[in-house]
Amino acid sequence: MKKASRCSNDLSEETFNSAITEFNLGNFKKALALFEQALSLDPHHVMALIKKGNILGKFARYSDAISCYDAALKVEPGNVLAIINKGLALHYLGRFDEAISCYDKILSEKPDSVPVLYNKASSLVRKDDITQGLEVLKKAIDLDFSCKYKARADIDFEHIQKRPEFKRLVL
Repeated sequence: MKKASRCSNDLSEETFNSAITEFNLGNFKKALALFEQALSLDPHHVMALIKKGNILGKFARYSDAISCYDAALKVEPGNVLAIINKGLALHYLGRFDEAISCYDKILSEKPDSVPVLYNKASSLVRKDDITQGLEVLKKAIDLDFSCKYKARADIDFEHIQKRPEFKRLVL
């Protein structure tokens, strides 16, 4: 029994590695099929669940992506990658409070995480909490100056681009 299980895990890992190769080459449909195959062999493969969720997100299947991230979080409740990606998917669905909740989980452990601060600022601004969103964006910019340039072109900040407080922050 143990030998069969080890062979199954080896096959799952081999399939997972092939999926990663296809993912890195931009062959997302093929990678998705391979991640699904790996997950049929090992349904608790956290990185396969996360990568499958990432691909589903690329195909704008955000609810399905969230299901993958939730499955990964059942195996590893504190997996930062699963939490941030779940937050992004929730953001794209317009569920900004839930996205912010994901970001806050990470920020409680890593308060200076620039990508998480930036994403939280985006969600805050999109839900029209502009003052707090700009405060969080300022913190992200203070930690990483490149956020200033990113925010200028980000569609999430488009509706506040003419505001003086936004201009002062990014110009």
